[in-house]
Amino acid sequence: MEKKGQVHTHKDALGNEYTHSHGAELEHKHKHENTKAVLNRLSRAVGHLESVKRMVEEGKDCSEVLIQLSAVIAALNNTGKVILKDHIEHCIVDAVESGDEEAIENLNKAIDRFIK
Repeated sequence: MEKKGQVHTHKDALGNEYTHSHGAELEHKHKHENTKAVLNRLSRAVGHLESVKRMVEEGKDCSEVLIQLSAVIAALNNTGKVILKDHIEHCIVDAVESGDEEAIENLNKAIDRFIK
């Protein structure tokens, strides 16, 4: 099993190699395929949430606010699914290959919190 702090190398789908280690915080420094899409989705969700906030400030109909708020929640949940898929395809595959059981435990904890 790989120890925290140990440096290892991976290859992405294009054959590019990248090296990282799992430090005390288990930070992943390698690039994920969907980072730009996730950031775009989050930016749109932030903008949408700001408009919901304005609706509340302006005293808009509660039903309209709830409908728009549910759209923000759905957007965040869908963004979470993209992140989860990316994490499984990259980090968890790497963790399984290297015997990093802690990464799998951390994923299970994150899923439990995400699904609440």
